[in-house]
Amino acid sequence: MSPAVAANNVSDASMVYNINMLFVALLAIYTIIRLPRLLSLLRVPSEWKSGHILYYTPYRPKRRLVQAVHNAYPPPKANQTDESHTLYSHAHHVQRLTEKGAPVTMNPPPHIPACIKPLRPLLTPLRARIGPGFSVAQLLVLSMYFYSLVYAAFYKSNILTDSARTGWICIGQMPIVFIFAQKNNVLGSILGYGYEKLNFFHRFVGRLVVLAANIHAFHYFYLWSLDGTFTQSMKLPNAIWGTVALACLDIIVFFSTEYWRQKAYNLFLSTHIIGFIVVMPALYMHKPSMLPYIFACIGLYTFDHVARLIKSRLTIAHIRPLPELDLTRIEIPTINAGWRAGQHIRLRVISSKMGWCGWAEVHPFTIASVAGSGPEGMILMCKRTGGWTRKLYEIAKLGGYEEGGIGGREVRVVVEGPYGGPQQTVFSSFSAAVFVAGGSGITFALSAIQDLVQKDLRGASRVKIIEIIWIVPDPACLAPILPALSLLVQQSVFTPLRISVFYTRAPTGKQPAFFAAASASPFAASGLARSPSAPTQAPQPRSAAVQPLPLTLSSSAQQPTHFPPGHTLAPGKPRLLKFLEHAINRAVTLGHSNPKDEVLGLTGLIVGVCGPVGMADDVAAAVSGVDPVRRDQVGGVELHEEVFGW
Repeated sequence: MSPAVAANNVSDASMVYNINMLFVALLAIYTIIRLPRLLSLLRVPSEWKSGHILYYTPYRPKRRLVQAVHNAYPPPKANQTDESHTLYSHAHHVQRLTEKGAPVTMNPPPHIPACIKPLRPLLTPLRARIGPGFSVAQLLVLSMYFYSLVYAAFYKSNILTDSARTGWICIGQMPIVFIFAQKNNVLGSILGYGYEKLNFFHRFVGRLVVLAANIHAFHYFYLWSLDGTFTQSMKLPNAIWGTVALACLDIIVFFSTEYWRQKAYNLFLSTHIIGFIVVMPALYMHKPSMLPYIFACIGLYTFDHVARLIKSRLTIAHIRPLPELDLTRIEIPTINAGWRAGQHIRLRVISSKMGWCGWAEVHPFTIASVAGSGPEGMILMCKRTGGWTRKLYEIAKLGGYEEGGIGGREVRVVVEGPYGGPQQTVFSSFSAAVFVAGGSGITFALSAIQDLVQKDLRGASRVKIIEIIWIVPDPACLAPILPALSLLVQQSVFTPLRISVFYTRAPTGKQPAFFAAASASPFAASGLARSPSAPTQAPQPRSAAVQPLPLTLSSSAQQPTHFPPGHTLAPGKPRLLKFLEHAINRAVTLGHSNPKDEVLGLTGLIVGVCGPVGMADDVAAAVSGVDPVRRDQVGGVELHEEVFGW
């Protein structure tokens, strides 16, 4: 190799290295901007200490006492609706008590907004969707990255004559591909994003790496063809190994497209794993000077898989079918702690009935229960959508489905996690919360709200308004989960909780007994329901024990005969913006009525959504449609998304 060529190679390597240092600097700046949010999380030990390792701890029920001077069901005023619907809706005075009867010391979490007030107007255009699940903010990030690499490719270089530059770009970005592919993403934890939120960047960088590799290879193929030395050059060891690496990269990107992820996930996964195992040594044999980048990739891959092994638990789960919701309920009593509300796990079922390769599939599911909430331990609800979930449902059916939802059978599972979730967002630090769920996405809302209710009873929550909007295909879906929803309403002693259920298609078959009464209610269409009135009783001091709420689901044989207060049922799709405005108005009203109360200080509205991509896009549009004046009055509006899909 001539000195001139060697100098040019060093220049190419230096250029790519400097571009990578630019990326590191930009990430450091963004980390500093997010640092106050991270520090506020560290001030709440119950939040940052959980969410890393799953474990079992002996279950000990804790009782929280609530004392009230109570007026049971006073007559409502004309044209007035009651929106709290709790046992203590009309109490003159309610206070939190410990198990020993002492008043609870209020200790609300600190709140640091994700965006300072002067920059809030920028959030509306950044949240705008330009494609399903793809926002303007994501486009800006990808554009900055793309044009940085374009600069690296063309600066003092001719892409048609300089073959080495694109090769160095390919290998130089390989560690970035591995960083954003990690399930245990340290960078994401620092920035406050789960791996699933950063996967869009992993896919984009991966495609650019493969594009650069193909440009690099076809440049040599073209030159060898012009010189008439193609056959001889292809026999050289570095050319053979380079071709092997190129073939592996092309196979990986081909089978990572949405079609293969949806139709043949095992094929997508196996080509990824085998492809990168072959690519690493092939790249070294092709050009040994790439060794530092190869070591970086291997180190990141090893760290991630060791962490996955540490976070995995082999245990026994009890599964049973819930036909009304078309899902499988999974209870894992040997795991009952170690996660935060809203997080998910990755589940592997070890059973011959799952098929020859069923044991190799790992699927993510949101945890439907709160850590330490009951003897049932971790609860998952797996919607029957694809081949793997259908097989799991059929296995559960083999155990039968008795009255009361008992039945099912036991299977051996591997539980890996927890992952994702709110990260640096502390739901209990906001003034109001609205959760939008689609179908089985109710698991996210249930766990988050149950966690808020328990923290509120301990005096560790600022949330004073909670809304649930659940969109289901059929009213019958409500029956199995109605007891859990009713208990949530009863236990939200200090926080008005309203549950609005919408069904999107005409009812078919046998409907729950409460359906006719709920549909006939004049308040159902407006999203409001009136509590039944009763004769006024004299005020009496009253204490009650509030137990942690287990997530129990009933069978159709235990359907209620009436639609409980605090719930509404209506056809069609909800007007999401109206619900957000209602929550903001209620929060602002309470905040102004208690200006000196630190707990009721206006610290913003958190909107959580769990469901299909289209639903998340609709919620994002509704959040962007909030009036700026009302948005600032409540302290800002933040959005947390949990989207279905791979």
